[in-house]
Amino acid sequence: MLASLVRATVRAVSKRKLQPIRAALTLTPAAVNKIKQFLKDKPEHVGVKVEYTKTKGDSDEEVIQDGVRVFIEKKAQLTFLGTEMDYVEDKLS
Repeated sequence: MLASLVRATVRAVSKRKLQPIRAALTLTPAAVNKIKQFLKDKPEHVGVKVEYTKTKGDSDEEVIQDGVRVFIEKKAQLTFLGTEMDYVEDKLS
């Protein structure tokens, strides 16, 4: 029995609007500045994952804002969705 031959046509779609997606996490300017300070002397680090990280995990969500990269592990993504990260110094810390 002969194998059947299947043909398909592929065309490029033009004028397609890309919908912006909402970031899983937003950073306040204070948080952005503090993360930049943390990473200033660590050129081998690419961002933070609530700790310094040298690599992005395969399933990590990556949030880039004002040149700062924050990675959220897959198991924590729903917990962080729609939250805002801030940095505050007070007399207790």
